[in-house]
Amino acid sequence: MRISLNITHYSWPVPPADLVLRLAEIARAAEECGVDTLWVPDHLIQADPVSSPEKEMLEAYTTLGFLAGQTERVRLGTMVTAVSYRAPSLLVKAVTTLDVLSRGRAWLGIGAGYSEHEAATMGLPLPPTAARFGQLEETLQLANRMWARDESPFEGEHFRLTRPYASPGPASSPRPPVLIGGMGERRTLPLVAKYADACNLFDIPDDGRTVTHKLGVLAAHCAEIGRPFAEIEKTLSARLEPGETARQFLDRCGRWAELGFEHVVLITPGPWTMDALAQLADAVPAAREI
Repeated sequence: MRISLNITHYSWPVPPADLVLRLAEIARAAEECGVDTLWVPDHLIQADPVSSPEKEMLEAYTTLGFLAGQTERVRLGTMVTAVSYRAPSLLVKAVTTLDVLSRGRAWLGIGAGYSEHEAATMGLPLPPTAARFGQLEETLQLANRMWARDESPFEGEHFRLTRPYASPGPASSPRPPVLIGGMGERRTLPLVAKYADACNLFDIPDDGRTVTHKLGVLAAHCAEIGRPFAEIEKTLSARLEPGETARQFLDRCGRWAELGFEHVVLITPGPWTMDALAQLADAVPAAREI
């Protein structure tokens, strides 16, 4: 079982000038305890429903570039980028740049997007749902072509590029892994089956019934197109419980593994702290054996 962190909050009780010190401290400590990936949300305003929009939020790819310079091993990605917020060539270029400068540690984390409030507040595009899913599929197609150094014209329904240059190419071989976030059965999971290296589902407190069903739907989509279900890494977003012992956390990891998950992405109700990472110090190495 791989364990990752999603840094969803930046509201540490420090002056704004010291936020960078706390973020670097958390990143280095997470790497030291063996975390697989540092994820950050791709929002311009705080989107956690237990917080408020005016709280601190950093732009995702600038933050990931900073984290790349603070670490050496841990992988880096967004959980997840809304496809309509950036032109597809710009997004692929940003992820490729992160991959090159981190020596092959970048993910492309992507989804259709959902936040009407954020889009309206910040003047960001959020087309109708059907259009966003069309944009998502074309962006995934374009990413694969650019990473393969295919510079031929791209002609889609939503995007047209006369010659998508892709230099330098990614440091990852053959390309950065792709994670698609979301649990939709009719649109999202078919795209996971067709294009993704990993899915991301949400830990819902119903004894695993929902996620078991979703994984079954994903397996059926894979069978439909002839893709091995085992090729897709199953990741689960879950909360680290305050005061949870290493043994208690590992017991939860065991239950998640029984449901079919290989990678848990942890969030906390507020900013990550050194105390929260201390909870994981013994658990992360042991989780690899689950």
